[in-house]
Amino acid sequence: MSTFPALELRLDPADTGLLLVDWQERLAAAMPGIERDHRAKAGHLLFLAGALGVPVVVTEQYPKGLGATLPELGEALPEGTPVLAKTRFSAWGDEAARAAIEATGRRSWLVVGMETHVCVYQTVRDMKAAGMRIQVPADAVVSRTEENWKAGLALCAAAGAVITVTEAALFDLLGEAQGETFKAISRRIK
Repeated sequence: MSTFPALELRLDPADTGLLLVDWQERLAAAMPGIERDHRAKAGHLLFLAGALGVPVVVTEQYPKGLGATLPELGEALPEGTPVLAKTRFSAWGDEAARAAIEATGRRSWLVVGMETHVCVYQTVRDMKAAGMRIQVPADAVVSRTEENWKAGLALCAAAGAVITVTEAALFDLLGEAQGETFKAISRRIK
């Protein structure tokens, strides 16, 4: 098992961003039934990002062919969230997406999305190579097959990302069990 410095493991809302990679309508139609739960987890992270002022960047892989961001996620985006069309598999490899990520000034990123073994992995690999701290919630990324999902998580870990779960990320960002945001998150995950 790999060990990471404490800095890699901490999610500080003042230095963390949320990257939603290709949560799109036609991609979702090709995903297994478990995808609905993964989608809900991405929604929980979006809710908390909005509540804590954590910046969000959204990418869409070839939206003309694969559709727009899923409506329930698109409607939950904080105001002003960039939604960027791309054709490169890696969001970091896309000039506009990379610029939006860099513009936030954040060095720590939660990366969630579709096709864990392709777009999520390539994005994570490239962001890690650029010196970013990356966490990938396993329950908020999905692939068409379980084998591809597992391989994608292994590739993300090999690239240096911390593989986590949504609840761990939510409560790390919150930092304490009090206040209205904590109560709202607790209700959402029950």
